[in-house]
Amino acid sequence: MFIVEETTAGTDAVQIPKQRGESLLDTAVRYAEERHWDVFPGTWLEAVDGAHRCSCGDAACPAPGAHPSRPDWKTQATGSATVARRMWQKQPNASILLPTGLTFDAVSVPETAGFLALARMERMELTLGPVTLTPDRRMEFFVLPGASAKVPDLVRKLGWTPSSLDLTVRGEGDYVAAPPTRFGCRGAVQWARRPTAANRWLPDSEELISPLAYACGRDR
Repeated sequence: MFIVEETTAGTDAVQIPKQRGESLLDTAVRYAEERHWDVFPGTWLEAVDGAHRCSCGDAACPAPGAHPSRPDWKTQATGSATVARRMWQKQPNASILLPTGLTFDAVSVPETAGFLALARMERMELTLGPVTLTPDRRMEFFVLPGASAKVPDLVRKLGWTPSSLDLTVRGEGDYVAAPPTRFGCRGAVQWARRPTAANRWLPDSEELISPLAYACGRDR
C-alpha cells in the first residue's frame, strides 16, 4: 500500500500528498512488486560544505540527485523486486527513476495547466492513471505506451500545433523521477494522483489529450 493522502483537484491552494513512512529502497521495491514498473537507481544528494550537491559532481547540475548515474542506465532497469532491493542496498540514497516507453508513457504539462485539466477530467468522469507533480512545477500523467507517437497528430486534430503548446511526452528512451525522489533543495517529486488498485489499468493518451491540450492552451 502506498501511504499517501488523497488529493482533490483544483487550481488554487491544492495540497499535494506526501509519501510517508517508507525508505527509497522500500518504495522502489513496491513500485516493482506491486505496480510491475521497471525501476533503476539514479544519482543522489551528498552534503558538501554544508550544501547538498549531486553525486555526479557537477556543481551546476540541472537535476541534482534525480538523473541517471551512468550512460547505460537502460541496462540497469529491472522489474524484479529482488534485484531492485539489491541495487538500493548498495546505495540507499539513490533516486528512484522509472523508464518510460515500457509499461507507460508520461504526458508532461505545466502545473497550472495540469490542475485545470484534472478538474475538467473529473467533471468528464475520465479514468485517470497516476499523476506526479515535480519540483520544477510540471505534472506528468501516466498513460499507455505509444503516446509519444500518437500525441502530435492528436493535438493537430484538435486545432493546435504541437510547438504551440507546452505539452511533451516522455516515451521510449526517456524516464521520469518517481516520488519521493528529491531535486536538490527544490523539493521532492510527489503524487498528485497516487497509484491505487483503481488506476492499475492506464488510460490511452487519446482519452486525456483534449482536456490537457485545452488546459495548456489556456495556460499560454
